[in-house]
Amino acid sequence: MTQKKRYERPVVLKQFSGFMNKFGARPVTEPKKEIDGIPVTELAERFGSPLFVISEKKIRDNMRKMNRIFKTRYPKVQFSWSYKTNYLNAVCAVFHQEGSWAEVVSGFEYEKARRLGVRGEHILFNGPDKSKEDLKRAISEGSKIHIDHFDELYDIIEIAGETGKKANVAIRVNMDTGIYPKWDRFGFNYENGEAKQALRRIMTSEGLKLIGLHTHIGTYMMSADAYKIAAEKMVELASWLKKEYDHILDYIDMGGGLPSNNTLNGQYLPAEQVLPSVEQFADAITTALLELPYPKDELPMLILETGRALIDDTAHLLSTVLAMKRLSDGRRAMIIDAGVNLLFTRFWYKHQITPAQDGGMMTEDTAVYGPLCMNIDCIAESITLPVMKKGDMVVIDYVGAYDMTQWMQFIQMRPNVVMILEDKTVEIIREAENIDYLMQNERIPEKLRSFKL
Repeated sequence: MTQKKRYERPVVLKQFSGFMNKFGARPVTEPKKEIDGIPVTELAERFGSPLFVISEKKIRDNMRKMNRIFKTRYPKVQFSWSYKTNYLNAVCAVFHQEGSWAEVVSGFEYEKARRLGVRGEHILFNGPDKSKEDLKRAISEGSKIHIDHFDELYDIIEIAGETGKKANVAIRVNMDTGIYPKWDRFGFNYENGEAKQALRRIMTSEGLKLIGLHTHIGTYMMSADAYKIAAEKMVELASWLKKEYDHILDYIDMGGGLPSNNTLNGQYLPAEQVLPSVEQFADAITTALLELPYPKDELPMLILETGRALIDDTAHLLSTVLAMKRLSDGRRAMIIDAGVNLLFTRFWYKHQITPAQDGGMMTEDTAVYGPLCMNIDCIAESITLPVMKKGDMVVIDYVGAYDMTQWMQFIQMRPNVVMILEDKTVEIIREAENIDYLMQNERIPEKLRSFKL
């Protein structure tokens, strides 16, 4: 008996022909059937859907490329992995195997790095919320503390005096680089003289050792010139320290903020067509640093806290189509089993969404929704996709940065995360949550334990 064909109500669609517009041709959607040689359908069958998939090989390739680009332009370069970008242990471990230190912004992240085996001397401790206990531990373990504000500076002076142990410190400097809004809520301002005032207090405090300067001018930076300006201002501060106190810095930390090729909402052209290359960012930073009036053998180490640009394109979110429908205005809508609770960055980026199987030649603008019972659970307002059906799969790209640290348990529990290793084996690096995990920290008062309905 032949299977009855699936019926779909006919719809009149606008067709496009003739010359391309200024933004290029309409995209042709090629299916993404495998990741690192492993079929998407096999991954979903083994580990469920939705599913985060991370490529070890891609992480290592990205890290080695970035290292090569900067180290061919400056003699001393050290990367420090940004834990807040993705602090899954397996991910951090790959970066540490590639030589990266740890950059953390909380006591929680500090503890995570230490449990992974990162020594205090290889931890950069950033952020405005460091408790006195955090600071005591960081000082005792020789960590590099990047001071964010004067209250923190005074706490460190007090702790160093009480413990008799010298604190290795730097200050975070904020500045005008022509990019707005300015990130002036973090650190000490360059233009109003606050940064130099903080440096003077450190240089006259016996319990503190000034080892570096730190800046982080923003996130997803689209201008190499902004880094050039920032590096020039850091060089001015370093030169002032040399002249005023005859003090040579161990390092200058230019922070992170380099963009990935994930395209921003509202951006017409794909990110790779409008963003500066890594080489342009590297040239902007290192050219300025080489102007330092230091002897060649005393040039400070350049530290980079690159996160997004190293991890974003290494991860994918696999998701299954739950339903297809028509909206009231006639648009096609697709509901998938991954929502904005897993893809928080969707509110800023137009993630690439690709079918995981062959489709027909017919394509249509489609709205993609997640499974949450909230109207904001929209993964894509309009994306060109072939006709799909329940049970088909899609692959969502550029999900390595922040999605696995900013995700939340809401209506759905968080799914498995797997890593495809270089030898093509696949291992779970974070297990899917279950109801026991969800309820283990809950407590019910005795009077609420029973009820009748």
